[in-house]
Amino acid sequence: MPIKEDTVAPSAQDGDSGARMIRLLATRVATLRKKHGMSRRVLSEMSGVSPRYLAQLETGEGNISVLLLQRVADALETRIELLLAEDTPLDHDVLRVAALYQQAPEDLQQQVCSMLAPQNPRLLRAGRICLIGLRGAGKSTLGLLAGQALGIPFVELNREIENTADMPLAEVMAFYGEEGYRQLEAEALERISARHDRMILAVAGGIVAEEKSFAHLLERFHTVWIRTSPAEHMQRVRGQGDHRPMQGNPTAMAHLKDLLKAREAFYACADAQVNTANRTVGSSLNTLLAAVAKHRFLDAGP
Repeated sequence: MPIKEDTVAPSAQDGDSGARMIRLLATRVATLRKKHGMSRRVLSEMSGVSPRYLAQLETGEGNISVLLLQRVADALETRIELLLAEDTPLDHDVLRVAALYQQAPEDLQQQVCSMLAPQNPRLLRAGRICLIGLRGAGKSTLGLLAGQALGIPFVELNREIENTADMPLAEVMAFYGEEGYRQLEAEALERISARHDRMILAVAGGIVAEEKSFAHLLERFHTVWIRTSPAEHMQRVRGQGDHRPMQGNPTAMAHLKDLLKAREAFYACADAQVNTANRTVGSSLNTLLAAVAKHRFLDAGP
C-alpha cells in the first residue's frame, strides 16, 4: 500500500530515537524532582498528575501527554522544552563528565572531589549543624528548640526518608530492608546538604557505622554528640511509648552499653558534646547554644 504524503513510516532509527527521548525525559524529571527535595506525592499534588503516572514516567514506561507534561514542568519550575531537548550543552557536559567520573578508579574520584571542593573545609560545613548520638539522648527535642532559638530550620533525617518513600519508617525498613534503608539515608543526606546552607539536622544513631555517609556528614556539617547515661537512654525510649528495648529482653541494658561502647569512638569525632544526663531540657539547650556560639558553627569565616 502506498504511503500517503502526510504519513511517515517509522524506522528503526525512529524507534531508537523515541526510546532515547523517553529515557532522557525519565532521567530529567526524576533528577529535578530529587533536586527540589520533592516526593512523588508532593509533585503529584502540585502538578495534578497521579503518583502512579509519575512513577511510570520516571521509569520510562509512561506515554505522557504534552498537557500533563507541561503541568509537571511547571511544578518543577522548569521549561518543558528543557525536559524534551535532545541534547542541551549543559546536559551534554554534565552527563559526559558524570560518565567519566563513574568510570574512573576510586583514588582518581577522590582527587577530583578534592580539587572541586573549597580549600577551606570550614566553608563546606558553615551554617550546618548535625546532632548525633543514640536514640533517647535528646536530639529531636534539642534540635527543634535550638532551631527555633537560632531561627534556622530543623530537620530529622528519618522524617525526610519517610516523606520521600511515602511510608512510615517501620514500613520502609520492612519493605527495603537494612541495606535499602541505608541507601535511602545516604540519598536523603545528600539532598539535605544541597538544599540547606543553614540548618540543624538530627540523624539516627547508626549512621556513624556507615563509612561513606558518616564521612559526608563530617565533611558537610559541624557535629555535636548529644549523649546521656545508659539508664536515661532506656528510660526516654520507653517514655516515647516504645517498650521493645526492655520487653522480653533481660539483657537489653547490657546490649545498650555494648552498643554505646562500640560507637563511642565515632561519636567522639564530633566537634562538641552535650551531656543531657540528669539535666533539664532548658539547661541542655543552653549548653548546646553555648557550644554553637563558642565554635562559631554558624559563621562562614575561618
